[in-house]
Amino acid sequence: MNTVIAFIIIFGVLVFVHELGHLVFAKRAGILCREFAIGFGPKVFTFKKNETVYTIRLLPIGGFVRMAGEDPETIELKPGYHVGLLFNSAGEVNKVIVNNKEKFPEAKMLEVEHADLEKELVIRGFELSDEETLREYKVAEEAYFVMDGQEIQNAPYNRQFGSKTLWQRTMAIFAGPMMNFILAFVIFAFLGIVHGYPVNDAVIGQLTEDGAAQDAGLRQGDKVVAIDDSSVASWEELVSVIQANPNKELEFNITRDGESLSIPVTPKAETVEDKSIGIIGVYMPMEKSFLGSFPKAATETFNWSKEIVVGLGKLITGQFSLDMLSGPVGIYKSTEVVAESGVIMLMRWAAVLSINLGIINLLPIPALDGGRLMFFAAEAVRGKPVDRHKEGLVHFIGFALLMLLMLVVTWNDIQKFFL
Repeated sequence: MNTVIAFIIIFGVLVFVHELGHLVFAKRAGILCREFAIGFGPKVFTFKKNETVYTIRLLPIGGFVRMAGEDPETIELKPGYHVGLLFNSAGEVNKVIVNNKEKFPEAKMLEVEHADLEKELVIRGFELSDEETLREYKVAEEAYFVMDGQEIQNAPYNRQFGSKTLWQRTMAIFAGPMMNFILAFVIFAFLGIVHGYPVNDAVIGQLTEDGAAQDAGLRQGDKVVAIDDSSVASWEELVSVIQANPNKELEFNITRDGESLSIPVTPKAETVEDKSIGIIGVYMPMEKSFLGSFPKAATETFNWSKEIVVGLGKLITGQFSLDMLSGPVGIYKSTEVVAESGVIMLMRWAAVLSINLGIINLLPIPALDGGRLMFFAAEAVRGKPVDRHKEGLVHFIGFALLMLLMLVVTWNDIQKFFL
């Protein structure tokens, strides 16, 4: 149950932060955002604030922000349609009743002759009580269609995604992955402040209870000057000497509280990848510093990003197998293992997953943020946008292929971990 809770929290936070980036920058650009959703499928929880409906959906495989002009909720009023009109205090149409008009006896009934609810914001037509006189009504900037008892906000062209500048659209899409990198940086910085960050000094960090270092009398904070009369200046050098000498007694020359000491330590042998290495049961030294945590967090975010990109590079070079990919099931099992090491490691795992999510979304694959950005780059080069229908078809095919890949990866994870 602890693993389930940890997985839900981590997944929820990563998706929430990602989609929040899209939402904030879209709203800053003046785009009408109809829905902010965590998950896909049937709605489990929903509430509305201002113009946006916030939902949690059943299937935990992502999330989305539905922006006006990018969704199918546009209602077209064609000539001959009969609609009901309700007006605000300024005399503008603020509600257009599409069906079930009998429930709105106070509405003015109109046969539509012409309607432009994007640019002109007008409806012209004949009142059913006076079919001889053509009348024109101004539509409010914030107006709603009422269909099947549900209100759907009309989106004038200036509130639609496609009306915004290339830069505004680019930032609305790029902001999602960007927020994942920012989240990772914040987590690493927080851990550095409250727990400390590793430093590359030849200093003994925390000791394990059953390790050779504890048995030999080493203490946390001891500075290792030399091993067997060979000087040691960094943590990497210290680890290298220890690993190269399993079951061999080593003379540690250390300084403790200003005093020089010599302590013999025999590393225990452990087999890693069919190779015997020495270990003494100590962790890398940690340092707490508020200001120092921020550059360390930036470095760690960069290093993990580079590591993930290098791993993805194997897709291109052919050094790839399906086992290198993990879906929700694989991530759940990894979370289960990491959770056993405590909250600190779980937070670090969340930061790494956040970086991974950001990088994956930046790949130039249709239906992902990177695919959208690829079309924006083409628009910048061509000087005009790619045909929306063609772009939509590409994204649809890309989404279908991604879902197929997700199913294959998930089945592979189930076989690997449960069968």
